[in-house]
Amino acid sequence: MGRKPKIEFEVKIEAVKDYLTGVKSVKKICDELSAGKTTVKEWIRIYRSKGESGLLPQLKNTTYSKELKIAAVEDYLEGKGSFLDISMKYGLRSSSQLKRWVMKYNSHEEIKSSGAGGNQIMTKGRTTTIEERIEIVKYCIERNNNYIETSKKYQVSYQQVRSWMIKFEESGIDGLLDRRGKRKSEEQMTEVDKLKAEMRLLEAKNKRLEMENELLKKLEEIERRRG
Repeated sequence: MGRKPKIEFEVKIEAVKDYLTGVKSVKKICDELSAGKTTVKEWIRIYRSKGESGLLPQLKNTTYSKELKIAAVEDYLEGKGSFLDISMKYGLRSSSQLKRWVMKYNSHEEIKSSGAGGNQIMTKGRTTTIEERIEIVKYCIERNNNYIETSKKYQVSYQQVRSWMIKFEESGIDGLLDRRGKRKSEEQMTEVDKLKAEMRLLEAKNKRLEMENELLKKLEEIERRRG
């Protein structure tokens, strides 16, 4: 069951309308209702997004998928908006939910879907060789950039997979080299080795494109039959 609201639904609606019509400021509402500034801003955000019904007491807790949680956390960590902005983007009831997810993510805790069960997102990284990173990126490309599946298969973190994919897109094989410390063996990859690795990953991209084109053809055929 959801938590019993401390402030009545009607009071929230009146406060939001007072703010939107310019009758009262957020500070004045906070003082009158002994509510926090963030809380009042949440009411306003929800009202603008979902109307009065959005402020009704919850009969049950809303559930969110692990993929949505990770996407919201990544958006925040990449500076794509404030807690309030991203909460609105993903339709969250409260920015405090996002804050908890970010804290878990940064603490390398397990992130699951809301409710019972849920599959674990790998958040703890491990040391890898250049050969492993190439294989991991290849696998991820072939799976249409499915970071979660890839991280599970190779027992690396979601963030590692995502980082390697971005670095490969930006810098090719050179982006996958680990230049920390004295890992000279990776620095000494020959141009032939790099070219071979690039070819492997290019083949993976082409394979994915072929699959996508095949799917598009099937969808077009279905549409023609319906027409």
